[in-house]
Amino acid sequence: MTPSPFSFDLLAQDGKARAGILHTPHGDIPTPIFAPVGTQATVKSLTQRHLEELDAKLVLANTYHLYLRPGEDLIAELGGLHQFMSWNGPILTDSGGFQVFSLSDMRKIDEDGATFKSHIDGSLHRFTPEKSIEIQEKLGADIIMAFDECADPNDRSYSESAMQRTHHWAERCKAAQTRKDQALFGIVQGGVFPELRETSAKFITALDFPGNAIGGLSVGETKAEMHAMLEVVNGILPADKPRYLMGVGTPNDLVECIRRGVDIFDCVLPTRLARHSAAMTETGRMNMMNAQYARDERPISETCTCYTCQHYSRAYIRHLVQAKEMLSGTLLSIHNIHTLLHLVRHLRQAILDGQFDEAARRYLSGFES
Repeated sequence: MTPSPFSFDLLAQDGKARAGILHTPHGDIPTPIFAPVGTQATVKSLTQRHLEELDAKLVLANTYHLYLRPGEDLIAELGGLHQFMSWNGPILTDSGGFQVFSLSDMRKIDEDGATFKSHIDGSLHRFTPEKSIEIQEKLGADIIMAFDECADPNDRSYSESAMQRTHHWAERCKAAQTRKDQALFGIVQGGVFPELRETSAKFITALDFPGNAIGGLSVGETKAEMHAMLEVVNGILPADKPRYLMGVGTPNDLVECIRRGVDIFDCVLPTRLARHSAAMTETGRMNMMNAQYARDERPISETCTCYTCQHYSRAYIRHLVQAKEMLSGTLLSIHNIHTLLHLVRHLRQAILDGQFDEAARRYLSGFES
């Protein structure tokens, strides 16, 4: 029997915080890790060289968007996602479920799948668990996701029905998978209801995926509710497999969720903030449009080692923002992604050193918002 190209080594645990290594066909991923989001097979405003220089170990691409344009068959014909986007590191693709379900009045869900209209041209399409796996196998990412339904986390009836569909679809996704060089992760749902989260975590664990994701959080619930659900779920999910919290990416969220046992994160936030003139720093966000930076010769952060902070002043970046120059988005994206990657690397080392609580306390004590 051919050994799996995927394995997870848990190297250290400090409280519930974990440090490990996820081995994949395209390289090792040290955890905890933050994955920049490349929705359309590109992290917005950055080249792959930027990502390499930032030492990003994992990027995410979106199944829904790539299915609509340019199409999974074309990407497969051109050698798969790694070759198509010239990225040799690990890639994760989501299932397309979140995008389909966020279309609200443009989609219809049934027990077999979801029918939806394209946001591009209004054409009609259908995703089933089998179709999602087929698309992701053609895209060729290292980590692929089971097709799930993300419900309003505060609606108990909807959360329960969506959870049951997610479980049924997870079984179908597992049965549909044919490629052994891709790791299929299951997804836990259940809204903000502990008994549903417990049920879902036990069900997904029993399916024995090589990794497990936690979905349906950071979509409208309070921080306290998110933390409580993580404690329920991570108390059940197996310790010897990676845990991926989907769509979470503020610095303080990373700290608090690593504290509760999460290994992998992704979020569009750092590049979205960059496009809206905001910089992430160790003390909170900076609006680079502010007049106070017009003559400020300091970098965004005097302790930051990113390319942006090593070469450019706040005054220059503010000028680019005001002039609507594209370079502003690039420089701010470099800085914001660096900020998150540096944070998770720092916290990982703190876990290895048995100093996580102190590192977390110091970081959060300086954070303003």
